[in-house]
Amino acid sequence: MEEVEKGRRGQSFDDFLKEEGMYEEVTEYAVKRVIALELVQEMKEQGISKAEMARRLETSRSQVDRLLDPEDAGVTMNILFRAAKVVGRSLEVGLSRV
Repeated sequence: MEEVEKGRRGQSFDDFLKEEGMYEEVTEYAVKRVIALELVQEMKEQGISKAEMARRLETSRSQVDRLLDPEDAGVTMNILFRAAKVVGRSLEVGLSRV
């Protein structure tokens, strides 16, 4: 049986996800979920309806529904950047070492 360092219960959740080959998928899902929730919050605070968001983005209401759906990972970076701008925010993306 492998010994565990004092104060540690075992591997991190990130390590577990990497070992299971799920890290990228779970991270992508989590990031999209957070962005969608933040956009919804900004829209509420600013009184922007989905129809108004669609008008400002020059897209359809169904595209806005997909954008704001935390389960829909098929949203492009372009629409995420544009949506952030509409609500007066910027979207930051970066690379980190693995």
